Amino acid sequence: MKPSILILGGASEGYALADVLAADARWQLINSLAGRTGIPRLPPGEIRMGGFGGVAGLVGFLRQRAIDAVIDATHPFADTMGWNAAQACEQAQVPLLRLERPAWEPEPGDQWSLVDDWNQAIHQLEQQQARRVLLALGRQEIAAFAGLDQIWFLLRMVMPLQPLPPFAAAEVLLERGPFDLAHERTLLAQQAIDTIVCRNSGGTATSAKLIAAREQGIRVILRRRPVRPQVPTVARLDEAVRWLERIEH
Repeated sequence: MKPSILILGGASEGYALADVLAADARWQLINSLAGRTGIPRLPPGEIRMGGFGGVAGLVGFLRQRAIDAVIDATHPFADTMGWNAAQACEQAQVPLLRLERPAWEPEPGDQWSLVDDWNQAIHQLEQQQARRVLLALGRQEIAAFAGLDQIWFLLRMVMPLQPLPPFAAAEVLLERGPFDLAHERTLLAQQAIDTIVCRNSGGTATSAKLIAAREQGIRVILRRRPVRPQVPTVARLDEAVRWLERIEH
């Protein structure tokens, strides 16, 4: 019987890994997607949408489906799922691997302020007297900034948010990455952006805004990644496949 592999997906790494494993006849593949946002495409293999019901629910699923290995390829900020997966896999005695893109690191010329939460980000915006701010955040996170009446916000998101939080001055920009450098240069210049607020998601799909900000002397308020459990972690697809091969044997 083929080993049954559960991918906790939703991020680009999960889709890429599913493509690789689905093309390899050695594995039986199950993809778990939270289903909270619009999904442009479904990965190959069996699809499971929605949450598991916490640690206990995930333990039950692992045992019911006789899962042989779990790969956590969720977004770097999906920390709740990461902790649940670590606890569930330990209880069910199922091997767990974290597939995670490297975090962004500052380079010469960057004007970054690192924060741990949005309250710290708001303090930085007020302290720096920001006036035109690009919020490159998810829909669930922008409401924290709605009380800053002295700032004009450009709200970049994938899907519209209804109702929109009561910003004094804001414009919504519906876009889905990846964004190239020319696009980001033009956007920041045309909108006279002086500050970007974003999360340290890592990867290349949205990193061009950081290069453009460096070139144009724009400040960046960057939220650090949340703490995750200490589990085996790799950054590349081939490393994940080799880990599965070792588990199989």
